[in-house]
Amino acid sequence: MKFTYKLIIPILIFITLFSCNKDKTITSHDAKLNFSTDTVTFDTVFTTIGSTTKQFRIYNNNNSKISISSIRLANGDDSNFRLNLNGISNNFFTDIEIPSNDSIFVFVEVNVDPNGKNSPMIIHDSLVFITNGNTQDVDFIAFGQDVHLINGQIIPVNANDTVWTNDKPYLIYNSMLVDSLKTLTIEAGAKLYFHKNSNLLVKGTLIVNGTLEEPIIFQGDRLEELYDNIPGQWGAIALIPGSQGNIINYAIIKNGVVGIQVGEYDKISPDLTITNTKIQNMTFGGIYAFNSIINASNNIIANCGYYAVSLLVGGNYDFNHCTIANYYGSYSSYSNRSEPSLVISNSISVDEDTLAGNLDANFGNCIIYGNNTNEIGIGEISSQVTLNYKFDHCLIKVDKNFDISDKTRFTEIIKNIDPEFLSIKNDSLNFQLKPNSPAIDTGNVNIAKKFLYDYNHHIRIEDGEPDLGAYEYVE
Repeated sequence: MKFTYKLIIPILIFITLFSCNKDKTITSHDAKLNFSTDTVTFDTVFTTIGSTTKQFRIYNNNNSKISISSIRLANGDDSNFRLNLNGISNNFFTDIEIPSNDSIFVFVEVNVDPNGKNSPMIIHDSLVFITNGNTQDVDFIAFGQDVHLINGQIIPVNANDTVWTNDKPYLIYNSMLVDSLKTLTIEAGAKLYFHKNSNLLVKGTLIVNGTLEEPIIFQGDRLEELYDNIPGQWGAIALIPGSQGNIINYAIIKNGVVGIQVGEYDKISPDLTITNTKIQNMTFGGIYAFNSIINASNNIIANCGYYAVSLLVGGNYDFNHCTIANYYGSYSSYSNRSEPSLVISNSISVDEDTLAGNLDANFGNCIIYGNNTNEIGIGEISSQVTLNYKFDHCLIKVDKNFDISDKTRFTEIIKNIDPEFLSIKNDSLNFQLKPNSPAIDTGNVNIAKKFLYDYNHHIRIEDGEPDLGAYEYVE
């Protein structure tokens, strides 16, 4: 019993002393704060639109609590940055206590004031801490960009036609509409950024005049490196009934839900000429068309969650020297797909009704490949309308039971042989051909003569034997 009594007393004394030490505020000049980072960096932030919220932690690694005399933004009320600490928004805090061996979070956002310039601006500030006479700081850096803000706007029927230059980017917020009989022309080098769920709707005409050196970019407005290849960040370019004369040349359309939707289920749909364009990383589809007229050449349509190209309910479609390559989910955390990359059907069922139309589709010197067993789906629900299609000198991937014996529909087909692309990894996509690709020198010369230059502006028939797909192999 005496043993127990003597043992408990020292333990109680130790606990008491330790508790007192923890409750005591350390005042030594040697006691400093630690931080989870010395610099908080924001990737490009658009004017008038706030950034994503970033955070860092302040650590007290001492055995006693510490009191921070003041926390303030160096630029004070003139700062572009905003703080939130312990649920309170302010740019100046006093007497902030952190228990021993504990930490607190600081949340930071930034807004960028417009400066009317195209070139990015760099915004600096710092968060200054004064503790026991010590001054410490954490730097804030944001790269800002002035933009044309398009917020739910309409280019109306009675307005002049509109030209968007590449003087500074365009931020589409809450979608926009090009109304009937009006034309939106986008010049080479322009960049269009779309906020979440925003779309470009066209009842009139869309003209996209990019070049190889200065393509026109369509993508989401999250510019952090993390979002470089994430699909579903915005909606779609939608050419809706009534739209005519649409031309897209040298565009990069990426990271949305649908690259280009052409038409609607049961209405006469638009026409589109699309050349030298990349559509990739879409949660649903690349080109999603109904009863439309589409002329497509030198395009790369890749990595879509369902269909890279779907041609439905009639229409007239001509695809030449296109690379349709779907490896969605192979090199990312996205769910694997089950549908073929290319779907052709003269009819679909909607709410127990059948919508149908005569459909003609031609594919010349194309590659249609991916990570599914079958990458071509052909459906003919209605016998009341025609379904005509032809694959001429194409490399395709299809199920072993897929019949290609009909020479009126399948001519000079390379079946189920890997086209040997340079890279199919999501962070380094490159659908140019390796030197040993079976697609090299196997194209139809007569088709190639109509599309003399490939995506990179190389002459296709210089050696007399054109390659399949959008790229001509050049050593």
